[in-house]
Amino acid sequence: MKIYTKSGDSGETSLFGGERVKKYHMSIQAYGTVDELNSWCGLVKDHLSNSTQINQLLSIQDTLFVIGSHLASNGDEKLISKLPSLTETAISPLENAIDEMDKELPKMKNFILPGGHFLSSYCHLSRCVCRRAERLIIELNESIPVNPIIVKYLNRLSDYLFVLSRHILLQNNTKEQPWIPAKK
Repeated sequence: MKIYTKSGDSGETSLFGGERVKKYHMSIQAYGTVDELNSWCGLVKDHLSNSTQINQLLSIQDTLFVIGSHLASNGDEKLISKLPSLTETAISPLENAIDEMDKELPKMKNFILPGGHFLSSYCHLSRCVCRRAERLIIELNESIPVNPIIVKYLNRLSDYLFVLSRHILLQNNTKEQPWIPAKK
């Protein structure tokens, strides 16, 4: 199978069911952003040394592929039934990981400015892409039914990425930079 098909040269692509749509179609925007998020998660994973966190991110990447496949189905229940399922069980590992990392972290008293360590910053970039994916999927749901677990998963994933960014700073003995608004 060749990697290039030339079928997208006119600005269209195919969804899972074969339907041709413009490359700016809302489904393409949504799963393209999930794909971008998956790439950022891969970058974070590639710089980690903690095997637990590496395995968490591998699982997250797998789930993001499942989410992308669901979004590429254009709401076709027949197609979705043939895909790996996405249930509430995908969310609890994120919550458990957040709770475990949070036990070691200082209580937040301010917003935290991104930065301090390149890997923490990559987590923040991942978190921002995750939030964008979430917004696009909520918008997509206005016209095409989307499994509500997808939005819930991405919401929790952005929380996980935020806590991971803080935990990475802790692991690297780097102080968090609180946001303290300038007084007028």
